[in-house]
Amino acid sequence: MLITVDHGNKQIKTGGGKVFTSGLRESDTKPPFGEDVLKHNGKYYTLSDRRIPYLREKFTDSRFYILTLFAIAFEIENTGTYVDGLMTVQLAVGLPPAHYGAQFERFEEYFKSGTIEEFEFNGKTYRIFIDEVASYPQAFAAAMTVYGKICGLPKLVVIDIGAFTVDYLMIKSGQVDMSACDSLEHGVIVLYNFISARVNSELDLLLEETDIDAILKGEPNDYGEDVKRIVDDTAQVFISDLLGKLRERAIDLRSGKSVFIGGGSILLKEQIAASGKVASPIFIDNIGANAKGYEILHKASTARR
Repeated sequence: MLITVDHGNKQIKTGGGKVFTSGLRESDTKPPFGEDVLKHNGKYYTLSDRRIPYLREKFTDSRFYILTLFAIAFEIENTGTYVDGLMTVQLAVGLPPAHYGAQFERFEEYFKSGTIEEFEFNGKTYRIFIDEVASYPQAFAAAMTVYGKICGLPKLVVIDIGAFTVDYLMIKSGQVDMSACDSLEHGVIVLYNFISARVNSELDLLLEETDIDAILKGEPNDYGEDVKRIVDDTAQVFISDLLGKLRERAIDLRSGKSVFIGGGSILLKEQIAASGKVASPIFIDNIGANAKGYEILHKASTARR
């Protein structure tokens, strides 16, 4: 079974459409309440809405491995394809384009135990063997989900606004231009910190990230117009600064096509459109676009073998 997982700093996304926060709680005893309990090597894990602090290298400890076991279990349950006794899994994952060359080998090895992995998920025992791991560049993978719209373009900029980083790359005639590819530490976590600090300073209020999301999405909330004004104004300045940083790197979005992907692009779509600095944006509203792109790239790679 091919399972694709996008390991975001804020959220984990799977090719099957499952999305959950990149946060874990660990316990020596089984939690008395809650769903989705995973037991691995004598420890119990549940998902948390408090994300793991930013990790540039997600393979430095076991937390993203455990989150991947959750993703695998969700995908198997969603498809109902578990094979009793042992199931073989092919895993497709991704990395920011600027980190890909330096990290992909270690990231792939992170998931390759070489042994059968046994764990319990919601009381059911799973035995899996990960016999293949393939990693692909984020942003480029997501762009493949709209290949029909972009395949004929001579030049295209893809911007992936994630939790901590903004990945951008140039695609010319279907090929990635590695001279115009990088990651900026200007993701939505930075925006959250800006907003929280300003609201705390001016209004003596503490905002959580979920509160900020609700305000930016226009969802029902209990905050007054003064809070909403600060959130909206700070978000607009944040996007203006981001587009300015891209301009400093000779990425001018006032001409040509640009594709915006990632949860940050979805969250800040209104601000991007209102900036006046993006001529022809294409928004990919599927937050799991990278995970779907890994599937497309993996199948294409397999077909060429």
